[in-house]
Amino acid sequence: MQSPVLVLKDSLTRESGSKVHHANIQASKAVADIIRTTLGPRSMLKMLLDATGGIVVTNDGNAILRELDIAHPAAKSMIELSRTQDEEVGDGTTSVIVLAGEMLHVAEAFIDKKYHPTVICRAYNKALEDALAVLDKISMSIDVNDRSMMLGLVKSCIGTKFTSQFGDLIADLALDATTIVGVDLGQGIREVDIKKYIKVEKIPGGQLEDSKVLKGVMFNKDVVVPGKMKRKIINPRIILLDCPLEYKKGENQTNAELVREEDWAVLLKMEEEYIENLCVQILKFKPDLVITEKGLSDLACHYLSKAGVSAIRRLRKTDNNRIAKACGAVIVNRPDELQESDVGTGAGLFEVKKIGDEFFAYIVDCKDPKACTVLLRGASKDLLNEVERNLQDAMSVARNILKHPKLVPGGGATELTVSATLKQKSSSIEGIEKWPYEAAAVAFEAIPRTLAQNCGVNVIRTMTALQGKHANGENAWTGIDGNSGEIADMKELKIWDAYNVKAQTFKTAIEAACMLLRIDDIVSGIKKRQAPGASQPSKPTVETEGDADNEQMIPE
Repeated sequence: MQSPVLVLKDSLTRESGSKVHHANIQASKAVADIIRTTLGPRSMLKMLLDATGGIVVTNDGNAILRELDIAHPAAKSMIELSRTQDEEVGDGTTSVIVLAGEMLHVAEAFIDKKYHPTVICRAYNKALEDALAVLDKISMSIDVNDRSMMLGLVKSCIGTKFTSQFGDLIADLALDATTIVGVDLGQGIREVDIKKYIKVEKIPGGQLEDSKVLKGVMFNKDVVVPGKMKRKIINPRIILLDCPLEYKKGENQTNAELVREEDWAVLLKMEEEYIENLCVQILKFKPDLVITEKGLSDLACHYLSKAGVSAIRRLRKTDNNRIAKACGAVIVNRPDELQESDVGTGAGLFEVKKIGDEFFAYIVDCKDPKACTVLLRGASKDLLNEVERNLQDAMSVARNILKHPKLVPGGGATELTVSATLKQKSSSIEGIEKWPYEAAAVAFEAIPRTLAQNCGVNVIRTMTALQGKHANGENAWTGIDGNSGEIADMKELKIWDAYNVKAQTFKTAIEAACMLLRIDDIVSGIKKRQAPGASQPSKPTVETEGDADNEQMIPE
């Protein structure tokens, strides 16, 4: 008899084969079930308590999964999905997970029948290609400048969110903001940078209806000397600096020894003159507003306010970039390099207002701003956070459409069309791949089915009726009206999805399902490799001469 050979250490556990597949599928389904109820207009909210005791109330798939702490590795990669989706297109975070969960669920039957995972994956990838082809076929182009069309689109995207009760409000905000910051790169390409140039300021208090998009920027700062400096300037000339307006301290420490008392006075005078020079250089351009990211000494303050110039100091770099974009100024690093072209004259009004108990500086009514601030008001912090998340999604959708002006029907209609077309095609596929291909087609129905479930209608009846309507891949626009659960024409209800959101959803979901199916071995319990030298902590440490004069001396 041969003695058994130990390959893995005792501490490691290894699962392999179909056991792993089942575990992965179970885990992914569990994740999908967590957020399944948050799909569609009749969606539920989830309340999450995070580690610090704060509360997050949301139904944004990504926000929920981000807060969850999950042990199972397969479930973790499911969460990654919704994050990619959020970063890539900003919407469809819930559908991605539901779809991937469903794809794995239908694959389970084949794994039981001892299908090889690669066969299933191959069929899935084929299904993905065909699905994208169908999307191309049923998508329709849209004129970006047609505002009512765009509004309908953004509205259907955030109709599933908590703020849908405020109807057009958020949609309006999102559209305004994204059209302001859109930059034409030529060749019909629009670049819309939401992260950099749209700032969302949340100020508790007031009503949601007071929220608006400013044609410019605002930030949480007051002028340096409130009593003396003007708080309201019409058509201000703005200079943005990125350097301190105070006396330069030397880089390295220097000691100056002064023998005569007068020399001390001379030294002080030099400092004062240095600052005065700085201010004179700035005042040559007759600015009305000087904003710096760094400090502003009292003396410089005095010179500026004497000349009737308002000053704001220690502004965030990102805010400064936004102001530059909004009023057309250039951020200058040294006052002596100022040119007339660096002065921003695009703003119509500079004003400091008090909201709540804080002062906010507004630079608004800009001529052609390329940056803007969205001002959100609301009753509570939680509400504002949720509104901000919804706004983020809405702006992403608006951005997507500005980039690719193509639409597909919402309300589960797209998925049903894809599903019907794939079912037809499956009959022409030869060999063993036919069945998983067909199963993938069925899996697409998860989205309309979940929509119907969340509306609380008779799911089976609704689904059969819909499948009948879509049978030959026609009636591409028939879907579920998410509010009532009725079968309706999506064109009339203006329920749309952006084409690239859908395409991204399908791609991410199917590729992830394939990845998880390909895993056939999980080895867990791997210890972290310790740093060399830290491997024997048990020995008493002997101090060498090098660290003998540390603080750990023997007490006397």
